[in-house]
Amino acid sequence: KIQSIDKIPRYVKGVVGEVLERIGERERIDRIKRELNLEKIWDRKINQLSGGELQKVAIAAMALRNADIYLIDEPASYLDVKERLKVAKLIRSLASEEKYVVIVEHDLAVLDYTSDLVHIIYGEPGVYGIVSLPRGIRAGINTYLKGFLREENIRIRNEPIIFHLRPAPTEWKPETTLISWTHLVKKFDGFTLEVEPGEVHAGEVIGILGPNGIGKTTFVKILAGILKPEEGRVEAKRPVSISYKPQFLSEMEYEGSFRNFFTQETGKNPEDPYLKAEIIRPLRLEPLFDRDFSEMSGGELQRAMIAIALARDADIYLIDEPMAYLDVEQRFVVAKILKRLTEERQATTFVVEHDIIAQDFLSTSIMVFSGIPGKKGYAYPPQGLRKGMNLFLKEVGVTFRRDPDTKRPRINKEGSWLDRYQREINEYYYVSIQGELGED
Repeated sequence: KIQSIDKIPRYVKGVVGEVLERIGERERIDRIKRELNLEKIWDRKINQLSGGELQKVAIAAMALRNADIYLIDEPASYLDVKERLKVAKLIRSLASEEKYVVIVEHDLAVLDYTSDLVHIIYGEPGVYGIVSLPRGIRAGINTYLKGFLREENIRIRNEPIIFHLRPAPTEWKPETTLISWTHLVKKFDGFTLEVEPGEVHAGEVIGILGPNGIGKTTFVKILAGILKPEEGRVEAKRPVSISYKPQFLSEMEYEGSFRNFFTQETGKNPEDPYLKAEIIRPLRLEPLFDRDFSEMSGGELQRAMIAIALARDADIYLIDEPMAYLDVEQRFVVAKILKRLTEERQATTFVVEHDIIAQDFLSTSIMVFSGIPGKKGYAYPPQGLRKGMNLFLKEVGVTFRRDPDTKRPRINKEGSWLDRYQREINEYYYVSIQGELGED
């Protein structure tokens, strides 16, 4: 299963159902069609599919083939959390005594759930890469987060990536409120978004979670002033400035160097020592400044647009899907920068993102969006991390435990003792780590 699924329509023509029926047997087709929820797009043409729909068709085509080895490159891209879990379960089911699966994935929760063993690849991007010895999945991910490979005697990162077992309860004072909104309603052709009243504060990072097609980007565009709601309004106690990083990078068109584009968009000099130290160097953007902006890859564009959004002086930062196209290391770098700058500048940052581990690491509050994708979206107000994650995961139907060593979130196997226990006590996310025993 190739990485660049956007190339598929160039080579594969026809209707989804016909394409897949040419590959597999009827029984397997029916099962995978059901498991990946492909009924709605079965009669659609390949060139009419969204990124997430293309991803699911590519995974279905791969899984329908009767192979000894399945090679799967980045299956979680473009998918929301619910879809990622469905795909993870399907991938897991492909492995047997006679068949094995090799998967490349940057979402650590998905990688953890699908894999038994892991190789860590380290080195200098674009220069060289070294593949480590295989490790058990739990030990391998924990070693990666700690940044030191003991067997190879190599340090791959100067500092470990640290998760907190329980988020500190945050008490926001009324005087720190930056913006608030009344009950909002926005209508499009056949789609309605309803947002409960809410407010956000200086120093707060609000993680936005919910399925694709539910109105998350619509809400962000209302905050940005790009869209106007039919009902309700966004209010601020004082004039606030906003910086927005859009979801789709293909919308960005510019002829000329990245250096010129950066200066044009931010009014700042990329050689500014503060910007260099806080944003440009950590995002490894220095080699890209003299490159033609139109020739940059997806990952380079993503880092460039994040840097531009954060280089602007603003009170509110709206960052839509910043982790797409980024590797694990870059995701944590971006999360650290967003977290640190929000606090330092006493700004408010909204982050739309499907990577649960990144959201856990980054957010102080969560906004949950639910409803029927493409028809009706409903947004809850921002709430504490534990409460918000609990609400979201209950809707998705999955429980997470904490790793006793690194405190990172791990998906429970469906029907396991801990999964049943957490559902029973209504704790889908934060749970005492004694429960780890017997779970691996």
